[in-house]
Amino acid sequence: MGLFLSTTINKVDSKGRVSVPANFRAALKQEEFQGVILFPGNTDQHEFLEGCGMEFLERLSAGLETLPTFSEEQETINHFVFAAAAQLPYDQTGRIMLPREMMDATGITTQATFVGLGKTFQVWEPEAYKQHVAQLRQRSPGRRPSAPALADVPRPPPRGSS
Repeated sequence: MGLFLSTTINKVDSKGRVSVPANFRAALKQEEFQGVILFPGNTDQHEFLEGCGMEFLERLSAGLETLPTFSEEQETINHFVFAAAAQLPYDQTGRIMLPREMMDATGITTQATFVGLGKTFQVWEPEAYKQHVAQLRQRSPGRRPSAPALADVPRPPPRGSS
């Protein structure tokens, strides 16, 4: 699985069709299901869509097996992710059709902002995303986010090696 990178605003037509950025489609190219998975996400102030490929959801599902069966945490994740997810195939031009209820919940009408977040991505109403980024900057004025040292992160094997 590739990484989802960059931020792109794309036009949404009157039927709810929107082009998935080419680099996002390329990140999912090796997956069996040719399309994206979207499910609702939210912050305190905004609704948006979480996006990923089927492989990511399969890994998430496997990780849930470490939780007690029928636990509150497992039930919550199952309902807010799996039960709410929409499996959206690409059409011939790389577009998906956003479900009307997802558009209504997020306020997406004529444009959608695709935000690459590494292993996942988000889809926002453009103005709400601008507000969200402004809130993130307010939370950490003058500070750069910290991340694990690269030495601490296992490296994938080189391409072509077995």
